[in-house]
Amino acid sequence: MWDTLAFVVLPYVCLAVFVVGHVWRYRADQFGWTTRTSQVLEKKWLALGSPLFHFGALFVIVGHIGGLLVPESWTRAVGISDHTYHVVAVAGGTVAGVVLCAGLAILLLRRFVYSERIKAVTTPMDRVLYALLSAEILVGMWQTVAINVFGSGYEYRGTISVWFRGLFALDPDPSLIADAPAVYGAHAILACLLMAVWPFTRLVHVWSVPLAYLARPYVVYRQRTATAARAREAETVRR
Repeated sequence: MWDTLAFVVLPYVCLAVFVVGHVWRYRADQFGWTTRTSQVLEKKWLALGSPLFHFGALFVIVGHIGGLLVPESWTRAVGISDHTYHVVAVAGGTVAGVVLCAGLAILLLRRFVYSERIKAVTTPMDRVLYALLSAEILVGMWQTVAINVFGSGYEYRGTISVWFRGLFALDPDPSLIADAPAVYGAHAILACLLMAVWPFTRLVHVWSVPLAYLARPYVVYRQRTATAARAREAETVRR
């Protein structure tokens, strides 16, 4: 029963909150749909921590997509052996994870230690978000480094990946992840909780890609002196 609640019911509930929450947030709080950036309060640490965090997160997400959604049969079909895939995935995941952890550490120090002004504008949802992000990233690094680098390793593509794809097919098998090392189950539960709080935090800015900027007309700026001179010329012509 607990396996079903944790690895079947919880993911679907969190997904529902994720979808409905975004709709509600967009309709009720469009002016709050921002990063709530604190750049005007502090720039030096942000310029270092933000790129590290975002690039690290991007590569980690790409790695998760490849590991969870691409079946073993597909990589074997293109000539990639399981051993080669494992080595590349672990090496790439470790590097991306280290970059992500470094960026997160800088952002946490900046927000909660370095700047009192930034700490003063930190909301309760910011604290919840940072707590979940920190726990999720640390657990992910533990399963990557402790189990797959220094440990005996774990082949998750035949178990956890199958469970994950089963969620989209509406036929998840909770035993596949329940029988895996506990750290993998914790990682999945934290991911679900993070997905549930997403619409109510600054993470909504992820969906605000300014694609309209590519097609909008240029903004024309005119100097005041030049405008005044043209106005005088027009007045002279009228006279």
